Amino acid sequence: MTTDLLAESPAVPGSRTPQRIRPSAPSPWSRVGRALRHVLLLSVVAVALYPVLWMIVSSLRPDGAIFGNPSLVLNTFEIANYTRGWDALGAPFSTYLLNSAIVVAGAIIGNLITCSMAAYAFARLRFRFKKQAFAVMLLMIMLPVHVVIVPQYVIWAQAGLVNTFWPLIIPKFLATDGFFVFLMVQFIRGLPRELDEAARLDGAGHARIFCQILLPLMAPALATTAIFTFIWTWNDFFGQLIYLTDPNLYTVPVALRSFIDAQSQSSYGSMFAMSVVSIIPLLVAFTVGQKYLIRGIATTGGK
Repeated sequence: MTTDLLAESPAVPGSRTPQRIRPSAPSPWSRVGRALRHVLLLSVVAVALYPVLWMIVSSLRPDGAIFGNPSLVLNTFEIANYTRGWDALGAPFSTYLLNSAIVVAGAIIGNLITCSMAAYAFARLRFRFKKQAFAVMLLMIMLPVHVVIVPQYVIWAQAGLVNTFWPLIIPKFLATDGFFVFLMVQFIRGLPRELDEAARLDGAGHARIFCQILLPLMAPALATTAIFTFIWTWNDFFGQLIYLTDPNLYTVPVALRSFIDAQSQSSYGSMFAMSVVSIIPLLVAFTVGQKYLIRGIATTGGK
């Protein structure tokens, strides 16, 4: 009965009854615009993926049919390119993969340790000429590597470390990649200082605050640094070509260059086959760390 009285009670004057707002149907022009945007995005993706797909298809073609056929239609299946390319350079291609893995592992460890420590100093510590040092670090990001490659080579040559992996690894332990230092500084600045103050009240020093408080919270920035270091070091050709002259120490980019010989016949099929093999670690690294990469970039871009 109470329900009937409430249902039959008149509306109170001056009261507002809620009205359901129906979403307006999209106009034909908006649908056309959305379709055009999708077509444009798909076209851009197709243009970007075409060289990669063509490389994969060309790795399964004979050498004489590679450059005469720009299509992605595979008429032949030359799987022998992979078997020939694996042993075509005097040593198995796994040797060059292992060399690249050693350089990449050293670079990642160096950047994670030293860049995070430098970022903590810039973001949390107070010292003289802090702003000036941070400005110089940012200016080093814009300095081309070709400007410093000659003096660096002279230093490593005098130290007797040319034709070793050390010139490619040791600089990473000196926080020379200013981009990653800047990225971590922006991330640390977004963390509340109350965490540091609470740990300091418990008697923690800078080392404990950095290792036990901030470092676990920096996982997205550390993952972003590791992924970018992996990609850039794995694809680096110029620095590795300068310092590595022993064929047994070649990394993947330098080894792929050895398939092309200006004085003899080049084996493009084998080169494309080993190029496909070399991009597999990149795809695996990006797939595994994609979530952390997006989080790291998103949380540091607006600080």
